[in-house]
Amino acid sequence: MPQVCTICSHEDRREIDRALVGGTETLRTIADQRSVSKTALIRHKDEHLPAKLVMAQAAEEVAQADDLLDQVRDLQGRALAILDKAEEAGELRTALGAIREARGNLELLAKLLGELDDRPQVNLLVSPEWLELRAVIVGALEPHPEARGAVLRAIEGAGNGRA
Repeated sequence: MPQVCTICSHEDRREIDRALVGGTETLRTIADQRSVSKTALIRHKDEHLPAKLVMAQAAEEVAQADDLLDQVRDLQGRALAILDKAEEAGELRTALGAIREARGNLELLAKLLGELDDRPQVNLLVSPEWLELRAVIVGALEPHPEARGAVLRAIEGAGNGRA
């Protein structure tokens, strides 16, 4: 006969479910606070956590993201309004400040919307490790000219995005 889930039968199940979905507390903290095992929490989260609660948390996160976007868009509108007023009044220092703020808002909006990725880009084709590995491969294929040629063509094709 299967065992009853200790979390499902726990008197503080609703609070435990909220803590699991909220993600602000570690499993160890929840387990210690409620005198349950970490394993039981994991099993409960994977097998019994109400799907509606998980969906509600996801919906709340989307709403928070939308609110953040709205706030940045509002700041952008205000910065542009200040820019217009400053230009009309001939206040060039204020106009430049508004331009800086508008640019910063645009950058933030682009990052939030996933349109700007400022992570470092690495060109593997010129990395010392790749060049060394390529030389080793080509050298190892020296006794096999057909295979060597095929590998070199494939490598060159991959470097041009044709792989």
